[in-house]
Amino acid sequence: MVGFWFSGDGEEFEYDVRGLLGAFFPGEPLQKLTGAPETPGDFDFRYAVPAPDRTRPYEDIKNAWKRRIYDELSAATGRQLPWGTLTGIRPTKLIMQKLEAGERPVQVAEEMRRSYYLDGEKLSLAIATAQKERAVLARTHGAEGFSLYAGIPFCPSRCAYCSFTAYPLAAFRDQVDSYLDTLIYEMEQSRPLFGGRPLDTVYIGGGTPTSLSAAQLDRLLTAIGRIFPTDGLLEFTVEAGRPDSVTADKLAVLKDHAVSRISINPQTMQQKTLDRIGRLHTVEDFMKAYDLARSMGFDNINMDLILGLPGETAADVEDTLRRLKPLEPDDLTIHALAIKRASRLRMEANGTVVAGLGQKESDAMMRAASEGAAAMGLFPYYLYRQKNMAGNLENVGYAAPGKEGVYNVLIMEEKQSILAVGAGNISKAVYPDGRIERADNVKELGDYKNRIEEMLERKRRLWL
Repeated sequence: MVGFWFSGDGEEFEYDVRGLLGAFFPGEPLQKLTGAPETPGDFDFRYAVPAPDRTRPYEDIKNAWKRRIYDELSAATGRQLPWGTLTGIRPTKLIMQKLEAGERPVQVAEEMRRSYYLDGEKLSLAIATAQKERAVLARTHGAEGFSLYAGIPFCPSRCAYCSFTAYPLAAFRDQVDSYLDTLIYEMEQSRPLFGGRPLDTVYIGGGTPTSLSAAQLDRLLTAIGRIFPTDGLLEFTVEAGRPDSVTADKLAVLKDHAVSRISINPQTMQQKTLDRIGRLHTVEDFMKAYDLARSMGFDNINMDLILGLPGETAADVEDTLRRLKPLEPDDLTIHALAIKRASRLRMEANGTVVAGLGQKESDAMMRAASEGAAAMGLFPYYLYRQKNMAGNLENVGYAAPGKEGVYNVLIMEEKQSILAVGAGNISKAVYPDGRIERADNVKELGDYKNRIEEMLERKRRLWL
């Protein structure tokens, strides 16, 4: 248990305090105290948060205050964090703002190192990624256009680390068609909100969209083509993430509807790990699904890998990358395992976070992944971070030139409105002044159907 209290004012920065403490003490529960505990042994670590200096501009105050806290925690633990004082989920956002303001990369690098304590490796990654993001965004209509996300919350089974809205198909198969009824209705009613604005990208995620039958997929994609202006799309993505859900007839449907990008996700090429985390597919199943998609002409295939899965080592990650290299993936997304409250891994640990990786091991894993991606001719184009990430790492998307996931950059950098339909999804409205507002959909299938008018009204308030 890590206890903390404010020895002066500054409680407005509690989010930042929690972020730094969580990074220095991964996996430890945090508890805000009203003062110093009377019994020293009550907590493994007790920290008094100092009062910030209020004599400077707000952002300068916050950054200087976070550096002071970082210095004290670093001295107490003997640790340094690769991302320094940055605790938000979008490390590239500040860099993007500086580049857009005309600052040169070398200036940005020096400022980020001085103000946020980023180490050289993460700083190089963040600046290279931000520059690539700018190039990808230049291909879009920006705030003048919009993108569509359609969520399919069904899966062949629920993985141990999953916290997304996902319903096992075996138990909910009889609700799929009625769910599609509501989803299509939501799209029909939402379309007028965007008038003649161009649609840049469509992304169908989940869950596992290819857990639908071929006929159901065809129904969904036909509806999207009927309702939205898809002729000028930059990208049309469908997650076929679970290899055990990929069949020739489903891939043929995707081809018929001009789907340009798919994901087929091994997560790891270690069979013992797949068995441990509850994936129903085997390494051989993944190879068969990938080869089938290539043979049917799909030329932009993403693969997801997860670092920090239970029992895995840096050597396992190296072996996974070695086995994937001959397949020449177009896009490789490296995820650091984040244990969420709703995941089975967390629940099996009686509500506590599963013990994290040591910094040395996590660094070795990420280095193996980045070097493996580079050996495949893939370059970083987007990154983000999450709470409770293994080893204080990050998620990075690598892609071959011209094969970057456009939607991924749009959703990370929040430069365009996203119409999100389906249970558990969140729409984002990006306004000309840079303001961003959100409208969320309920997660439960029954609530989604019964409260659809309520959710449509939220969307109308965003865009009308």
